[in-house]
Amino acid sequence: MNQQASGKSIGFPLLVSIIAISFSAIFVKWSDAPATILSMYRMWLACLLMLPMVFIHKHDFKKLQKRDWSFLFFSGTFLALHFALWFSSLKFTTVASSTIILALQPIVSLLGGFLFFRERSTAQAIMTMGIAIIGAVMIGWGDIGLSNTALLGDFLSFLSVIAVVGYLLIGQNIIKKMTHWIYTFTVFFFAACVLTIYNIVAGVALTGYSLNEWGIFLLLAIVPTLSHIINNWLLNYVNATTISMSILGEPVGATLLAVILLNEKLVPWQIVGGILVLAGVFFFLFQQQKPKPVIVKEEIV
Repeated sequence: MNQQASGKSIGFPLLVSIIAISFSAIFVKWSDAPATILSMYRMWLACLLMLPMVFIHKHDFKKLQKRDWSFLFFSGTFLALHFALWFSSLKFTTVASSTIILALQPIVSLLGGFLFFRERSTAQAIMTMGIAIIGAVMIGWGDIGLSNTALLGDFLSFLSVIAVVGYLLIGQNIIKKMTHWIYTFTVFFFAACVLTIYNIVAGVALTGYSLNEWGIFLLLAIVPTLSHIINNWLLNYVNATTISMSILGEPVGATLLAVILLNEKLVPWQIVGGILVLAGVFFFLFQQQKPKPVIVKEEIV
C-alpha cells in the first residue's frame, strides 16, 4: 500500500461508493435487455465518459510494459465476467437474494489475498467481518429463493463474486503503475471488448433497443461506475479485502432502494441485519486504519 497516504481517511469516499453501487441492481431490474448487453454498453459508455480524464493522463500509457498489458487484459476479463454473471442473476432472483451473495466477497477476497499475496488479517478484523456477513445474511434470509430459477440466480451471483475478487486482486498491484483513471478506463475497455465478442459469437442482438433501455445503459455507465472509479483509486491505499468489506454495505442500500422503487418486501430482521452490516463495516475499517505498532530493536553495543 502507499505508505505516504496510509493516514488518509477513506470513510467518506467509501460511503459515496456504497451509495453509488447500490443503484446498480435497481437499474438492471428496470431493464429488459439481456445481461451481457447491459454489461457491454455500460462499459463502452463509461469509457466514452472517461475520455477527457484519459487524455489528461495519457502519458501513463508509456509506462506500461507488455506484462502490464496482460494483467490489464485479465483484470478486464474478470470484470466482464462479474457484470455478465451478476446482471444475469438479477434476471432470475430478487435484489435482496442476489446482493446477499455478494456478502461472501470479503471471505473469497481474504482467501485469495492469503493464497496469492500472503496477506494476513487480525482476529478482530475477521470477527467484524463475521458480524457484517451475519447481518447481510439476515437482510436476504426472508427472500432467499427456493425455486430452481431463484437458486440459479443465487449461483450466478456467487460466481460473480469469484470474478470480481480476481479483478480486485489483479488491480491492487498493477494500479500502482498508473493513475486510477487510466487503470479504470483500460480494464473497462478490455471488459467491453470481451463482452462485445461474446455477444457477437452468441448471436445476441447489438441494436434495436428502446430509448428507455439506452437511458438505463447510460445510468449504469454513470452512477455505479463512480463506485468502481473510487474503489480503483482506493487500491492505492488499502488492499482488495478492505474494498470487498466495504461492498457489504451494498445489500443494505440495494435492499432499501428495492423496497422504495421496486416494492419489494422488507421484514424486521432485515432491518436489524442492515444495522449489523453497517456496524461490521465500520469496525472492520476502523481496524484497517489503525496504525500498526512499530517494533524498535535495541542496538547491542
